[in-house]
Amino acid sequence: MIEWTYSNSFKSKAIDRLVVATDSELIEKEVLRFGGEVVMTSSQHLTGTDRIIEVAKNFKDVSFVVNIQGDEPGIEDTLISGVAEMKKSKTEWEVVTAATSFQPSEDPNDPNRVKVVFDRNNKALYFSRSLIPSNFKKNPMHYRHLGIYAYNRDYLLNIPNLKISDREEAESLEQLRFLQNGATIGIFITSQASLAVDTPEDLDLVITDFKNKNLI
Repeated sequence: MIEWTYSNSFKSKAIDRLVVATDSELIEKEVLRFGGEVVMTSSQHLTGTDRIIEVAKNFKDVSFVVNIQGDEPGIEDTLISGVAEMKKSKTEWEVVTAATSFQPSEDPNDPNRVKVVFDRNNKALYFSRSLIPSNFKKNPMHYRHLGIYAYNRDYLLNIPNLKISDREEAESLEQLRFLQNGATIGIFITSQASLAVDTPEDLDLVITDFKNKNLI
């Protein structure tokens, strides 16, 4: 999984340097095997963002950092480039992430599929595991949040100093801390996106997809 994620991410021309951050010696060994760059981090981090912060402290010459989750083996280089380019063009936005519309085969009521609503300028209004917007009067378009973030480096390093959000604790979504503390989160919309592997069922879907594409 990590090799596919790395190789697909490396295709993005918006990436100047690609580093795997991990506390696992097994992952470190695997990344070195396929020729990737890896940085070992503390095993005490509670979130992936905390891990990225540790690494970003050592990259003092960069202006922004893209956080790509390692559980997305089918990630598209166009998605990474889109998020990175939006961040470059919107330097005043502290964070940029991504979303895609739900496909007919996907269930927007699934709490593992995080939903996002945003304004006409593609600024996030809210993220939720619940269905937003609701189907109270009509069936609106629902957007699935994708687990990729581009940060201003200075903002990223300051995240541990932000006041913990009650909404973050309720939803178990750390991006709500950014919103509740006044940050702007831009949303890059992509027409298609692979699923992250959050459950065994997700893994089965990815394996089937890769087999259909003759990748495995």
